[in-house]
This record gives sequence, structure tokens and C-alpha cells, in this order.
Amino acid sequence: CWAIKDFHENHKITNNARESVALAISKGCDVNCGSSYLCLVQAYKENKVTKKQLKQAAIRLFTTRYLLGEMDGSEHDSIPYSEVESREHLAYSKEAALKSMVLLKNDNCLPLDKSKIKTIAIIGPNANSRAALIGNYHGTASRYYTIAEGIQDAVAEDDIRVYTSEGCHLFKDRIEHLGKPGDRIAEAEYIAGISDVVILAVGLDETLEGEEGDTGNSYASGDKTDLALPKSQQQLVEALKKVGTQIVILNMTGSAMDLSYAKDDKTIKAIIQTWYPGSEGGKAVADILFGKVSPSGKLPVTFYNSLEELPDFKDYSMEGRTYRYMKKPAQYPFGYGLTYSKVEVKSAEIVAEENVKRALNDIATLRNMWLDVKVKLINTGKADTDEVVQIYCKNLESKYAV
Repeated sequence: CWAIKDFHENHKITNNARESVALAISKGCDVNCGSSYLCLVQAYKENKVTKKQLKQAAIRLFTTRYLLGEMDGSEHDSIPYSEVESREHLAYSKEAALKSMVLLKNDNCLPLDKSKIKTIAIIGPNANSRAALIGNYHGTASRYYTIAEGIQDAVAEDDIRVYTSEGCHLFKDRIEHLGKPGDRIAEAEYIAGISDVVILAVGLDETLEGEEGDTGNSYASGDKTDLALPKSQQQLVEALKKVGTQIVILNMTGSAMDLSYAKDDKTIKAIIQTWYPGSEGGKAVADILFGKVSPSGKLPVTFYNSLEELPDFKDYSMEGRTYRYMKKPAQYPFGYGLTYSKVEVKSAEIVAEENVKRALNDIATLRNMWLDVKVKLINTGKADTDEVVQIYCKNLESKYAV
């Protein structure tokens, strides 16, 4: 959205909107989210765009709409509104949250044993936040289960006392307008001190993490400037670490963060990357914390140690980026994720390997080829768990393989 106007307003590769739309449509951009393509008429009159280009774009667009069933309907039109938030769909929502969460650290802390816990402190600006559930580009649910609510419900029938504290604002230095800086830290420290375990929900939400300065986005969000937590949350974390009660970090973000403050700390016993887990997120978190479900998600991105190790923003090469091209160890690499058990790969083999070798000589055959792989897994741990099998492929004979 609004990318084409960046051609002339920000990137300065064209002089005006007519030149920008002419460049875009010549490169195969058939549709524009924004207002720039209103200038196509004038660009056509100035012979910057041809009738053939316009016709080609229109044909492709309307063919797509036709295939989507916009003209004569589709099977989706018959789905009744009652299916929205049906019991089955809510179950899928929770399942998606459970399967996406990633256990990054666990020093024999999780799952929590209810029989050994008398008090839990749920702390953090995202602990009771609905905004931290929904993330970016979202619909609206009829009901949201926050982290605090999910945990409270999970122990409702047990003899466990639950304390809660916001601890700090998401990014401001105080919660109450008339309060002093750090106006909730003392409360958080106190309940942490009288609890057996602290569940600390930190991170971001769409007010801090969204598209680059785009006021068309909810709350005028923008790209975050670094990988660190907001200062208010950093101060809360450091204060709670000094209390000494074991801490479980729930990092609620949509992207990589610097978790060095928690990775090697002896007080912080566990880290779960929850992402923005949706309206059923609180239930899902509780199921993982108390061992009803073993986490099995793997990181779809790399968590770096610092911005300093990354290339300059204007460097468009891949050198130094992602698990494939990094020269230094990642904080948490792509594909990383723990479970409550131990799963071993006992064997892995490509079926009909000779067919693969023959296909290497025929690129057309190779592109359309499926590879069947047989993998044998054994759960040698003490907990039932799912596991994500990761298979990495590389053409060892290609000069382009890295």
C-alpha cells in the first residue's frame, strides 16, 4: 500500500506520479493499493503507458476475480455467518496458538507442577492486554482470553493464589498520568517476593510494531528502532530479577527481539515466544505452562544478538543475514525450539534416490519433482509431544549453492 508513490516522493527514482505508475505497470504491477493509479489516465495521455499494457493488466485482474468466483459465486458464499467463531473454529484458533509458540529456554522449570505451587504472580504490561493478543491486521473476536485470564481459569479449581500487576506501561515511564516514573514497579516487586513463580508477560503490540510510519495502519504504528524491550519494561525486568523468585518470560512480539537479558540469567528459568497468539491465546499459554500440552513450535525467523552484527539497512545483499548467511552465532537460530520431552531421529532416507540423480540433469524434471523422505522418530523422554521435522536441501553440485 502506497508503495508506488514512494518512487517519486521518497526513493526519488522517478520525478512524478505519472512516471511512477508507468514504471510500475511496465514491470507487471497490475493493481495498486493507494491512489497512484488514478494517474494512469494522464500517463496514457502523455504516452508513458500503452493501451496494450492497460489491457493486459485489466485482463489479468479480472481473470483473477473471475477465478475467485466474484462474478458467479463460489462455495465460500454458502458458508453461514454462524460459522464465524463456531466451536470448531475456536478450537482451531487455540490449536494454531499452541503449535506456533516456541519454548526457547527451560531450566527444569516448566511445566509447572500445580501440587508444588501455592502462589503465582502474573506481571507485565502484556499480562492482561488484549492488544498483545491480536497483533497487526486483525479481525474482532467476541471474547478474548488474556494471559492473566487463561492462567486464572486454569488454576481456578486448585488451591493456588494468583496475584497480578501491570508492573509498567508498555513504553511510557508511568501508568497513571499523575503518577511518578515507575509507579507500578514496587507493587510488582512485592507480589513477586511472596510468590512461588513469576509469569512475566513482556513485549510489544501493534502500537509499537507495524509498518514503517504508515498512518494508514492502526494507531500509526512504525518499525521498531532496535531489538530491545522498551526502557520501561527493561527496568521492570531488572527489578524483578533482583527479587530472586523464579521467572518465566512470555515474549509477546511478532518479530525477533534481543533476549540476552534472559537467556543466561539464573533467575529467569524459562522463555516462551508466544508471538501474538489470538483470542484464545491465554488458554493456550496456560495449557503449555501447566503441561497439558508440550510446546513444539520452531522459530520461523532468526533471533540475533544485536543490531551491530547486521549489515547496514541500505545493504541489500544477504551477507550476514539469516541462519544461512550469518558469520556469527545466532542468539536463537531459525528452526530452534524445545519441547518437554526428547525426540531422536533414528533414521532418515530419500526414497528412490536414483531418480533424484537422474533428474539433476534435467532442470524441467527437477522443478516438478516431489522428493519422498522416510524419517523414523522416537520419543525417548517422559512427556507426550509433537515434533516438527526439519529437512534442509542443497544442490551440492551447483555453483550457486551457498
